[in-house]
Amino acid sequence: MGILAFGINHTTASVDLRGRFAFAPEIVIESLQQALENLHGGEIALLSTCNRTEIYFHGEASDEQLLGWLADCKGVALEQLRDCYYCYRDQQAVRHIMCVASGLDSLVLGEPQIFGQIKSAYAVGREAGTVGTHLNQVFQSAFAAAKRVRSETAIGQNPVSVAYASVSLAEQIFADLKQVHALLIGAGETIELVARHLRDKQIGSITVANRTLSRAQELAADFSANAILLSDIHDHLPQADIVISSTASQLPVLGKGAVESALKKRRHKPMFMVDIAVPRDIEPEVETLDDVYLYTVDDLQEVIQGNLRARQTAADVAQVIIDQEADSWSRQQRSLAVVDTIRAFRDSVEKIRVEEVGKALLSLQRGQDSESVIETLARNLTNKLMHKPTTRLKQASEEGRDDTINATQDLFGLDKKR
Repeated sequence: MGILAFGINHTTASVDLRGRFAFAPEIVIESLQQALENLHGGEIALLSTCNRTEIYFHGEASDEQLLGWLADCKGVALEQLRDCYYCYRDQQAVRHIMCVASGLDSLVLGEPQIFGQIKSAYAVGREAGTVGTHLNQVFQSAFAAAKRVRSETAIGQNPVSVAYASVSLAEQIFADLKQVHALLIGAGETIELVARHLRDKQIGSITVANRTLSRAQELAADFSANAILLSDIHDHLPQADIVISSTASQLPVLGKGAVESALKKRRHKPMFMVDIAVPRDIEPEVETLDDVYLYTVDDLQEVIQGNLRARQTAADVAQVIIDQEADSWSRQQRSLAVVDTIRAFRDSVEKIRVEEVGKALLSLQRGQDSESVIETLARNLTNKLMHKPTTRLKQASEEGRDDTINATQDLFGLDKKR
């Protein structure tokens, strides 16, 4: 029995195939319990995200058994799964789980969300009753490794998303975002991420402008923001210290004239603008205006690429940490493995002791000489304790197994010269 990490991810399977193997949160517990029935016991946990589906298992299941269960569970041809799965065992499996938890195996290197997702997979497995002692030890080791990577490297400190890079640049322009008002143009996924990052940075206030007011209001409600129509931007632009735009418009939504007018009303107080859209939402001529800091998606990509290089450097350091933690887990498992051997050895010796002491006490009750009883007790204990080791050593010598003889000499601290 051993630890196993089995699954597919963004490097081995297409997005369509990953979608077919995804598990909705509401069916994970039932799926885990069904898996154990099909695999005839063990321990199991399941991680399912948009970029990966992975099974963490402790037991005697083979690759084929796991392949068969997952393919059958999802109604996908076995050959499709066989072409894109991977499987790691024991220390390599634990090392893989540590890399996943640390964001080292993510599509976006070092992204932090996966740590919460893997903690959730552990919690759901505990709730389902399918995570026991062995997987618990693996998860705790993975959490410890991920925390070390976060605290001892800079892998998560350099933004590598357009949304985060926009907010990070804003922080460089404004000393205190608590006094700043942001105008976000659009209400798609990127703007939602920008709003989330701004809120995390404790931005003073946010206004969301969108072509559809209901969608702007829906997004604004999540961030205690104000919602306006796209057509009302010009009235609100003078109050905006930060403008970040990402719409699907084929024409610019902000021109040089509108920005110039807003700057006059602001008495030329600086304005930070980020145009994430392709094609552009903000006319290029805006960049020629004094007191405007305008960045495009191409500018952000330069920032992101530089940060990715910094993350890769941090990832190299993180791999050393993962190796250390994986080795630590292996040492711990080896120390735990010998516990069972020590317990069995102690039990066998105790059995002999109880048996011989019982005989000695019976002899004393019959009136035999105490000195003779003690001598017999000591001799019987010595003979019985020596019998099996002596027999095994003779057999090892006959078979030329010097390693067994050397191990015995080392174990008992014997003088090899005699």
